[in-house]
Amino acid sequence: MPLMEKEHYTIEDIYALPEGERAELIDGQMYMMSPPGRRHQWLSTYLLTEISLYIRSKKGTCEVYAAPFGVFLKNEKGEDDYLEPDIVVVCDLDKLDEKGCHGAPDWVIEIVSPSSKKRDYLKKTAIYMEQGVREYWIVDPAKERVTVYHYEDDAAPVIYPFAQDIPVGIYPGLTIKINDLL
Repeated sequence: MPLMEKEHYTIEDIYALPEGERAELIDGQMYMMSPPGRRHQWLSTYLLTEISLYIRSKKGTCEVYAAPFGVFLKNEKGEDDYLEPDIVVVCDLDKLDEKGCHGAPDWVIEIVSPSSKKRDYLKKTAIYMEQGVREYWIVDPAKERVTVYHYEDDAAPVIYPFAQDIPVGIYPGLTIKINDLL
């Protein structure tokens, strides 16, 4: 059943979506999400595994989640924005409940697809920076590169090819080379 067009959507509209349909809510606008492709899922699975194994090996307390996992952030109007990043790392476990993460995760990874590219590079970059995400990665399978934002360092973004070691800012000592996962 198609959604009725509205000028302004709320978190209740997200919860009212039919089973299996996914969307993100940004500033009252709903963005329907296409099912991810095989390569997207493959990258997500292997990145999640690498991060989880590292945290476990260091006996860390941060938790890692893969989409669909809700991130609730308050926008300028005090309303809930609802995002479903591909991977999130949350170190402040008080932000977590059964619905997801309420507040900024420490690390967010988005794997872009043609339908999400503009939103991932523009809208979400601004949201994550404003909301206090410490580190944001945009993984672009088509261009085989990762754009890394270290917001807590107030540094310019750095672009890494898949063939290069990518240092993880929130975990000194951890590097990930995407080509090693392929």
